[in-house]
Amino acid sequence: MAERIGFDKADDNEDEGMLQLVGFDIGDESFGVDILIVQEIIRSATITAVPNSPEFVEGVINLRGNIIPVVDLRKRLYLYTEESAGRRAWILILNISDRVVGFIVDQVTHVIKVSEDSVQPPPEIVISGLESQYIQGVCELDQHLLVILNFSRVLFNDEYNMLRDLENTEMVLDETMVVVD
Repeated sequence: MAERIGFDKADDNEDEGMLQLVGFDIGDESFGVDILIVQEIIRSATITAVPNSPEFVEGVINLRGNIIPVVDLRKRLYLYTEESAGRRAWILILNISDRVVGFIVDQVTHVIKVSEDSVQPPPEIVISGLESQYIQGVCELDQHLLVILNFSRVLFNDEYNMLRDLENTEMVLDETMVVVD
């Protein structure tokens, strides 16, 4: 059974000019994601591996009858270390353009409010590579930097299509058989 963390999303009338983010850590780095795409946060979900999936795809989970693909964000962002392998991870369930995907992170910290004006674009040298286009911005928070990710760009189109195929996978949970349509 998955543990769930609840939080309230911002009201439309609250704090114009403010971004509300869910903060999370991968290793020693701090990240944020727009709270409006966070469906929920879970722990202790059983992940079922799917054969022949990319290295950063951990598998799928059954979340109240819905099959959700799970991506290890640590691996996808090339921040995976052997130390993180044994940690009990959190899964951010995000709704990205009507596609629900789980992303494994080391720890979810708290809801953060930052002024839109305090968010700076990433330095050109950082976003010059195609793979770095997922960085939406950077802001200072409690004397360290918070990287805000644009999850609609974390995966490429062909990777989203592959995840769509995983969503259509029929699973027999708690058994070793996986049937793929």
